Amino acid sequence: MSDIVTAGILVIGDEILSGRTKDKNIGFIAEYLTNIGIDLKEVRVVPDEEVEIIAALDALRHRYTYVFTTGGIGPTHDDITADSIAKAFGVGIDHHPEVVARFKERFQNPGELNEARLRMARIPDGAELIQSATILAPGFKIGNVIVMAGVPSIMQAMMDIVTPKLKSGVRMLSESVRANAREGDIGGPLRAIANAHPDTIIGSYPFQDEDKKPNTNLVVRSRDPEKLNAAMAAVKEMLAGLNLVR
Repeated sequence: MSDIVTAGILVIGDEILSGRTKDKNIGFIAEYLTNIGIDLKEVRVVPDEEVEIIAALDALRHRYTYVFTTGGIGPTHDDITADSIAKAFGVGIDHHPEVVARFKERFQNPGELNEARLRMARIPDGAELIQSATILAPGFKIGNVIVMAGVPSIMQAMMDIVTPKLKSGVRMLSESVRANAREGDIGGPLRAIANAHPDTIIGSYPFQDEDKKPNTNLVVRSRDPEKLNAAMAAVKEMLAGLNLVR
């Protein structure tokens, strides 16, 4: 479908892979994209290594409409995301004059605007800045790649800035129902319903209910409200016909 817009996420950072830092960005971005009609298709996590960043970025940016990256645009030696992305696109990278001017206004004491902080002003040639009055060091967009900070609060602010400029598709609609049945008891009939309604996505999610018994939530998704309603009606009819002893 031409109106389906897709995305991938590339999380960059040794600290994520080591477990020292717990990622808080993937879930936020996934929900954000779903709400604006962009389908998140893949998430990759790579270390602070140029070859790995470039390989993952090239794979994702040629496969999906957009790629969102988080992490690696800070002031330290291992913040190499901007350089790696410049190499992936085959462009140069230099201190952006607009960012440098903002830094000079912010850091007026001698020695504050050091080499480390100036690293955050290095932007690949041709990239569009993602910044606001409350964001000192910007992210940027180059091609179909949106490069953002790893700090959740800053990343979320950058999402608010950049997403109004992105193409979005038809939103995925969803409806859920509590099965009051174990997942294994409804797997067969649920598969039959899924096969009969190919333009919907039906998921089952087991949980332990308030009586500490195994239970299941069923979620039906579709871009077409009529097809969603038809599949959900079939699910509810199936559940109503169950005669289970729990």
